[in-house]
Amino acid sequence: MEKLNILIAKGRIYESVVELLKDVGITLYLPDRTYYPITNQDDLAFQIVKPQISSALLADEKADVAFSGKDWVYENGVQDKVEEIMDLGFDPVRIVVAAPETADFDSLIKKPVTIATEYQNLSRQWAKEKNVDGKIFRTWGTSEGFVQDNDQSLAQLLIDNTSTGSSLRANHLKICDTIMTSSTRMYASKKAMQDPVKKQKILELKMLFEAVLAARSRVMLEMNVSKANFDALIKGIPSMKSPTVSPLFADGGYAVKIAVKKSEVPTLLPKLHQLGATDILEYELRKVMM
Repeated sequence: MEKLNILIAKGRIYESVVELLKDVGITLYLPDRTYYPITNQDDLAFQIVKPQISSALLADEKADVAFSGKDWVYENGVQDKVEEIMDLGFDPVRIVVAAPETADFDSLIKKPVTIATEYQNLSRQWAKEKNVDGKIFRTWGTSEGFVQDNDQSLAQLLIDNTSTGSSLRANHLKICDTIMTSSTRMYASKKAMQDPVKKQKILELKMLFEAVLAARSRVMLEMNVSKANFDALIKGIPSMKSPTVSPLFADGGYAVKIAVKKSEVPTLLPKLHQLGATDILEYELRKVMM
């Protein structure tokens, strides 16, 4: 049996993807000092790699599937060499240009500057598009400390990813431009998508991921309602398709089930009570297939 070879980036991406796989029913166990998790699926093989290189390896056909941030796909310049299967929505960030909060950004970029960044290619592209004379200062990990508003500063601009901007603000930096938005996504190699067997496996994984992610944003509400209040309740409640209705014992009314978005629950529960619903239960869903 030919296996589907899958790369997962280390760090936060690994944690999020492993949890998603677990909810699908695919378990991973990573022995100490190894990069090859053991899985309960005979047709899948996993490898852990650095987030910076997973998309490059995929583009070079060293694997069939990779979970990577969109930012590193574009940083590696392989967006046309891999196929995006789906946006998982994990770890959303912006790739931004930041400067000291006391600096005049428009004046700053009119003269030669040094840019502190992990994103060398994205930074060069941005500098070229903005006609900025920018020298790249390559950093690894935390980069905010390299940019200050004084003559001793190693760099005048920072290009980095941020989710809330709190780390930038804590280091007295301000966001001056946004290069792109990014999140964790599932990618496949062009070669794998041309293989009918591998393509089917990839699309089956996508279907399972979509079912789990849909369930995470929804809950099931179950309630009873009298015959007298039934019509008003049915007209006043949302549902994914239409509610599930069954008669109660001894002709005592109806049991109603609806799947709704979690964000609707705070306003929906009081409304259901007002419409005559009783014995209301809320419970989590594991998978939702449309």
